Amino acid sequence: MKGIQAGSREGWLYYTDKWQAYATLRPRGDHVVIREEKWCPVGRDHINGIEGFWSYSKNWLYPYRGTQKCFFQFYLDETCYRFNQRREGLKSLITKLLKAIDGHRIDSTPVRLR
Repeated sequence: MKGIQAGSREGWLYYTDKWQAYATLRPRGDHVVIREEKWCPVGRDHINGIEGFWSYSKNWLYPYRGTQKCFFQFYLDETCYRFNQRREGLKSLITKLLKAIDGHRIDSTPVRLR
């Protein structure tokens, strides 16, 4: 019990399974118990989403063999976008992006590479 309370903070939202030890989290914040029937999550909330995201991210970022710390958030943001849009085709994503861009705000100044 000491470990659970030491690793939690007051006011957090907790998604856990039905293990009784997690009942001590209720006074520390909102506690959502995930019900599982036949190993499938019931309802909208489930705890396997973050595991799926990290698995997807690791596979996507693997070819880079690591990034500089200052750029990691950019790579992660791109991976998050790709993960959230993974069921949509590339053509429809590009079409939406082009429709959302204001043509007057695009800088047509050529870029010189060094």
